[in-house]
Amino acid sequence: MAKTPKPLPALEWLQPRMKLVRSLSLLSFVALTLLIVGWNLGFADLHGARVGVVLAIQLVPLALLAPGMLMGSPRAHAWLCFVVNLYFIQGVLAAIDPARALYGWLEAVISALLFCTALLYTRWCFQYQRKLAGEQS
Repeated sequence: MAKTPKPLPALEWLQPRMKLVRSLSLLSFVALTLLIVGWNLGFADLHGARVGVVLAIQLVPLALLAPGMLMGSPRAHAWLCFVVNLYFIQGVLAAIDPARALYGWLEAVISALLFCTALLYTRWCFQYQRKLAGEQS
């Protein structure tokens, strides 16, 4: 027995929500990047590792998605949902260590916010595009 498809939301309903979650997504993206850079430059005990190498390894996944994020690509936001899980895991693991607890909690919360906002933006943007294309259901 097939379910009846849900109707798509109205364009007037989708537009302000897309704008809000895109703004929150970009803000979270920048906050996560600044947190990683700030922590590694100012507070991290890297045990002799080069700061540039550590930053490059941590920021390459975000840098690859940055152009798509800035352009508002829903596909880039969808990929970000996969990538940001790595930062969430890193944050949870850092939160266990008392010396890095604050950094870990901040990273976990910011990455969770980024995941949720990117996911909502992706969903609502694809619904918006389907509605613009004339799909009724």
